[in-house]
Amino acid sequence: MALTLRSFEPRHAAAWNAFVTSHPAGTFFHLAAWADVISTAFGHTSLYTLAERDGVIAGVLPLVQMKTRLFGNTLVSTPFCVYGGPLAGDAEATAALATHAEALRARTGASAVEFRHRDPIDDTGLAGAWLARPDLYVTFRKPIAASDDANLKAIPRKQRAMVRKGIQNGLGSVVGRDADTLHGVYAESVRNLGTPVFARRYFRTLLSVFHDCADVVTVLEGEQPVAAVLNFYFRDEVLPYYGGGTQAARRVAGNDFMYWEVMRRAAARGCRLFDFGRSKVGTGAFAFKHNWGFDPAPLPYRYSLAPGATIPDHNPLNPKYRLFIAAWKRLPLPIANLIGPPIVRGLG
Repeated sequence: MALTLRSFEPRHAAAWNAFVTSHPAGTFFHLAAWADVISTAFGHTSLYTLAERDGVIAGVLPLVQMKTRLFGNTLVSTPFCVYGGPLAGDAEATAALATHAEALRARTGASAVEFRHRDPIDDTGLAGAWLARPDLYVTFRKPIAASDDANLKAIPRKQRAMVRKGIQNGLGSVVGRDADTLHGVYAESVRNLGTPVFARRYFRTLLSVFHDCADVVTVLEGEQPVAAVLNFYFRDEVLPYYGGGTQAARRVAGNDFMYWEVMRRAAARGCRLFDFGRSKVGTGAFAFKHNWGFDPAPLPYRYSLAPGATIPDHNPLNPKYRLFIAAWKRLPLPIANLIGPPIVRGLG
C-alpha cells in the first residue's frame, strides 16, 4: 500500500503515542506532547509529521524549527531532548520521513536538520548525505534490580561510599511536583557551571503536561533543599533529567544521595532500567556517571546540512564559548535568572 505523509494534528496523539510505546526504539522524547511543551515554553514551531499506510501509522517524525537571532535556524528532532529522530516500522517509512525533513530544511531556510537517534541506526538507505559526529555525546543506561541491596552493591565502592555519606549525614528526600523549589536549586547549579537557566514556567509545563509520568525528588538537609531532580518515567525506565545541587550539597554528598533516592524509589514502582541521560565526552558529568558504574554508549546523531553549512556546535566545550561561560559563572543569581531564559531557548 502507498505511503502517505501528513502533518500531525491533536487528534492523532493517541495513535502516535501507541506507535511510539510499542516500537522497540521508541523513547519518552518521541511522545506527541513534546510538540505542545516546546511551543508553549519556547515559542518554537512544531513540524511534527507522521507516515501512514491505509490510515495506520507506519512512522513518526517529531521535528521542531528552532529559529533565534543568536543561534540561527535549525530543525531538530527533538530539541531540549536527548533522543529523537524518525521512528518507523520499515526502511521505506524511515527514508520518506528523512527526505521530508530535508525538504523542510530547504523550505524553511534552515542551515541543518539534526536527528537525535539513541540507538545505532542503518542509514544506508536514506537519500542525501547524513553526517555523523560520534565524538561529542554519549548516553548512560543500565538495568536496575527490584532489590535496594542489589542496586546499592552494583554501585562501585567509592561512589557507594558517597551515597552512604549522604545517608549518615541525615539527608532525607521527598517526592512530589514542586517546580519552584526545583527551579531554585537548578538555577544555582547551572549558574555555577556557566550555563543559562530555563524559565520556571518550563518546569511547570513539563510537570503539568506529563502529570502521570513525571515527578520531582528533592533532597533535604533538615528542612533545607540542597538538591532536586525532575524525573520522567517511560515503560519500565526512569530518566532523571533536570537536576542539580546547591553549594551545600557538595558538603553533605547531596547529589549522590539524590540519584540513589531516584533509583530506590523508581525500583519500588517497578522500573528496571535507569537512564542517566546524555553527557558530553570529557566533562564532569561524564565522569560522575561513569563512576556510578554506567558504561557510555555513543549517540549516533545524524545531520543534513544546507550548502556551506556546518554541524551545529552549541556546547560548552566549544572554545568560542569559554569567555561567556567564565563571565556567566560570576553573575549574581537574580540577574542570571532574568537574562538566561531568552538565551537558552536557542540552545535546545
